[in-house]
Amino acid sequence: MDPTQPALGDQQEMSFIDHLEALRWHIIRAAIAVVVFALVAFFSKDFLFHDLILGPSRADFWTYRMFCRAGEWLHAPSLCIDKIGFVIQNREMSGQLTMHISTSFIVGLVLGFPYLFWELWRFIKPGLYPHERQNSQGAVFFVSVLFAIGLLFGYYIAAPMSIQFLANYVVDPTIENQMDMQSYISTLTTMSLSCAFVFELPMIVFFLAKAGLITPEIMRVYRKHAIVVILVIAAVITPPDVSAQIIVTIPIILLYELSINIARVVTRNRTASLNARLAENQGVA
Repeated sequence: MDPTQPALGDQQEMSFIDHLEALRWHIIRAAIAVVVFALVAFFSKDFLFHDLILGPSRADFWTYRMFCRAGEWLHAPSLCIDKIGFVIQNREMSGQLTMHISTSFIVGLVLGFPYLFWELWRFIKPGLYPHERQNSQGAVFFVSVLFAIGLLFGYYIAAPMSIQFLANYVVDPTIENQMDMQSYISTLTTMSLSCAFVFELPMIVFFLAKAGLITPEIMRVYRKHAIVVILVIAAVITPPDVSAQIIVTIPIILLYELSINIARVVTRNRTASLNARLAENQGVA
């Protein structure tokens, strides 16, 4: 049991200051976890930058090799990406050290995300009713899994396609693309993290449906509007490349359809539970 929080029966005795004190310890533990992961990333410099960060900048990256294999299988050599037309440069004296520290911190946040959410959930959970805690079992697991899947999709699919498109886009052949290191890493992290958070859509719908704020009927009625919003999101997190936007749009639409089914199941169970309680109350009366 968390020593910084009172027992469930004492929750209503907690003052605003008590809640702040409990939240402070959750934040401290989460911050320690992020710092530990960031230090691990900082001292793994070779793997962090050569293999992980700079991987999509080389033609031997896994995604590009898969595109080449797909091109061979489909007899479409144009799909093969065997050259990345840019050079990454650092133009500031302390640029590489600063980028090393900031990138390590971002990796610490990413690796520590499941623990961060777990600490947040530990703070919220005591304030829930017993049936709400029962209905929310496994929230940390599913949020973490969806985050990881979205992150991998962004890193291996969305980000490489964006980098490849932007790296090979030229307005004149005489202009050489020499990318600033900060610009490259910003593109990679933004694309990856954007996909990671977008993939949380099913869990967001789950909690909204649990709260009765959304129903599958509403989601079906506004499906066309949702598709337009999804297209806008895909256009924002990807470069103006139609193929990249389609590849990002398809899984988000599938997630939306999955969310409709999740809302349908949650709403059905919620209605059944309410009917059971109503019947029980009528029986007691």
